[in-house]
Amino acid sequence: MSWLLLIVLVVGSYALKALGVTTLGSTIERRLGPVVALVPASLFTALILVMTVEEAGELVIDARLSGVAAGAVAVWLKAPLIVVVLTAMAVTAGLRALS
Repeated sequence: MSWLLLIVLVVGSYALKALGVTTLGSTIERRLGPVVALVPASLFTALILVMTVEEAGELVIDARLSGVAAGAVAVWLKAPLIVVVLTAMAVTAGLRALS
């Protein structure tokens, strides 16, 4: 999966969300509730995880997964975005340097 495809899918999911909210307005919110708000975030998360643990069709567990996990913990602790990114980068780089 390429970064270009990831960007296209993320932009497309946000565009669909915006289109749905602007055209159907509160009807969607009434019927689906908070599910609509979580679709882009869950799609983006799934794509990141697939890109992290898949390489040439094989499951790969390496320093990248630890970096994503560290970033997820930083998000859970409500750290600012720059701290999340730097934490994930530092953990990944540290584990790669050790191996």
